[in-house]
Amino acid sequence: MKYIEVILPLPLGNTFTYSVPDEWSKSVQIGMRVIVPFGKKKMYTAIVSLIHSNAPTLYKAKEIIYVLDEKPILRYPQLKFWEWISNYYQAYIGDVYRAAVPSGLKLESETQVRINADYEEETEMSEKEFRILDALSDGKIKNVAELTKDTEITDVMPLVKLLMEKGAVEVSEELTEKYKIKTETYVRLTEEAAYESRLKEIFDELSKAQKQLEMLMKYLDLSKALSKKNTVEVSKKELLEKSGVSTSVLNGLIEKGILESYKKEIGRLDLSVVKTEDPFPLVEFQQKAMNEIYRQFTEKQVVLLHGVTSSGKTEIYIHMIQKTLTEKKQALYLVPEIALTTQLTSRLKLVFGNKLGVYHSKFSDAERVEIWDNLLNGKGYEVIVGVRSSVFLPFRQLGLVIVDEEHETSYKQFDPAPRYHARNAAIVLAQMHGAKTLLGTATPSIESYFNAQTGKYGFVEINTRFKEIELPEILVANTKEAYRKKQMQGHFTPLLMQKINEALTANEQVILFQNRRGYAPYLECKGCAYVPKCKNCDVSLTVHKYLNKLTCHYCGHTESLPGICPVCNTPNLENKGFGTEKIEQEIRDFFPKAKTTRMDFDTTRGKKSLEKIISDFENGRIDILVGTQMVTKGLDFERVSLVGILNADNMLNFPDFRSHERAYQLMAQVSGRAGRKYKRGIVVLQTSNPNHPIIKQVIKNDYFTMFRTQLTERKQFRYPPYFRLIEITLRHRNAKVVDKAARQMASEMVKIFGKRVMGPNIPMIGRIQNFYIKNILLKLENKISPNQAKKYLQSIADTILATEGFKSIRISLDVDPM
Repeated sequence: MKYIEVILPLPLGNTFTYSVPDEWSKSVQIGMRVIVPFGKKKMYTAIVSLIHSNAPTLYKAKEIIYVLDEKPILRYPQLKFWEWISNYYQAYIGDVYRAAVPSGLKLESETQVRINADYEEETEMSEKEFRILDALSDGKIKNVAELTKDTEITDVMPLVKLLMEKGAVEVSEELTEKYKIKTETYVRLTEEAAYESRLKEIFDELSKAQKQLEMLMKYLDLSKALSKKNTVEVSKKELLEKSGVSTSVLNGLIEKGILESYKKEIGRLDLSVVKTEDPFPLVEFQQKAMNEIYRQFTEKQVVLLHGVTSSGKTEIYIHMIQKTLTEKKQALYLVPEIALTTQLTSRLKLVFGNKLGVYHSKFSDAERVEIWDNLLNGKGYEVIVGVRSSVFLPFRQLGLVIVDEEHETSYKQFDPAPRYHARNAAIVLAQMHGAKTLLGTATPSIESYFNAQTGKYGFVEINTRFKEIELPEILVANTKEAYRKKQMQGHFTPLLMQKINEALTANEQVILFQNRRGYAPYLECKGCAYVPKCKNCDVSLTVHKYLNKLTCHYCGHTESLPGICPVCNTPNLENKGFGTEKIEQEIRDFFPKAKTTRMDFDTTRGKKSLEKIISDFENGRIDILVGTQMVTKGLDFERVSLVGILNADNMLNFPDFRSHERAYQLMAQVSGRAGRKYKRGIVVLQTSNPNHPIIKQVIKNDYFTMFRTQLTERKQFRYPPYFRLIEITLRHRNAKVVDKAARQMASEMVKIFGKRVMGPNIPMIGRIQNFYIKNILLKLENKISPNQAKKYLQSIADTILATEGFKSIRISLDVDPM
């Protein structure tokens, strides 16, 4: 008997063993999808991870229900990569499977069944099978429990399986393939009508059916059928549009046997042939940097490219990708945000044409399945540009992985599990393929720079901007002084207002950066100091004036904007602080003639909305762009001469050991958007503390001093890169239960890890979606084996969850938290 181990898309600690019926014993392979029963009534799509002949000892192996594939949907080394993600980030392998594979390739089950309306009875049926079909004959969808009740058959599932194979029933909703092939209806001449002699007869026959004759002539014109050369397929939609005639006319031609319609599979992706161009030649300093990268690749698997903003790193990437393709290998180009794929795609498409594929979450699930399928079957994609989930795609042979803006926190997956970091995962993936990894940024993460300085990574530096344009001039505006002297106009200092005026007068563009969306962070009553808070989370509600709502950015709860204070019943509510929506409104008031747009999470929800904003700004249809972190991430606009950083203090005063590193990165990155091509740009940095060390380092573009200072502090307080962090989070709806469990878990951890255990502590937001939260932080020296530590942690967590009263607690481990 043949058995298989399968990975289920569930948070389970093990794989499960199933037996393989003889009909599939020769065809089943590792990496294929199989439908399996699990639990009492459910079915799932599982991935085959191992084939063997050993029956399980703890339970009787169930049979698989169906093999979905003719060949595996995974390539080597994808399963090995999943196992690494699972082990390193302490995630169940089922969670990795759920994150890795597009949901369109996963069939899940509430096991609902319906009759197939197109089924024509050709095979013999048993009496029980007839009973099931009779129960479904009303056309309604029924689940297994309902079928069991209606038919009085206790074991319905094997019979449903048989009926599925005969085509008599369909398993619908969650147990239907979510990905369906996209088809379009096309029209052509019937075989008989295609003869020239017969066509002449048809023209005579249609002399009294003028509209049908017009449609036929239009079809012949569109298809070039009469020329017998380069016959073109004509879609039904195009024929109806171009002829201007109704569907009934077309149906008349089909009934007369002149035309016939047929379905054709079409892709959802734009695979139109693109004329390609050679990349721009590299200038001397870029060529020198690329040569040095390749020299270091002979010794190191990973190289860090530290290049100032606008130094032309992207052109270096393009040349390296081109070289990789000449070696018949594939390239993965990771970017932290969808915003970057929008600008990059058009740039890379010019060089790589149809060899370029794009993969991100704004694509529909069907589109993601097509990209997966195209890569799996070698249908042209050799370069993938994508966000963090792109590391899970089925590459044939990676030769190069580029991680652009490697410092970005967007590469870290927070929730749900697996909580992986795409930069680190990409390095491991590249090693599994025997590929090289290039990390590129103007503001490296402390950890990556440390690895480069200590020789773990190669290191290449570029200090020259393209066309030798100077770095922007950074001017500091003291908001404390401006408020004291009552010089502020809204949230703008006189200096920033002056520079905006000058930029607009010169027909140049402006970017204003405020790292908080919404109109105001919160409302407060001047009389009683009441602040509206979320009913599900311990956080104040953010004012969204455009929607006239108060919104929680953690659980999505919304309330109407109150006119009076619900506590003291007075109209004394006022907005506190400011977000991008408030800045956008003020700019419109101060500069009514300027075209102003906002780019944040609220304005870029739609599939094409982000693309439109970037395109409009690129083409000069927007004068002032107000945005959150989205505007800092490597975007390239020619006419931006001014960048305003509206509140540097928010970033500097965040209670986190990375706050100064992130503040430097954000300010340096957004500053780099100014004056990128034709002239030196200006940055106005508003702060109440102009003498803060980070502000001075940003002004001088002094990354190394920031790095050295942060390194000293981190060594002293036991943080990365000298220590590894693992954050344990406990959640429960009862505050006392989670507190007791956290204290017990911390106590057990101290027995093993001693002073390395910090907490338990209440995080900055102690309740989200009605779950109370407690955190425990474990700091491990680099020399300590993280794998052994994780085993201890998992054992302690399992013990806690097995304790009476704690079984409903949620415990999650975040390895290398951000």
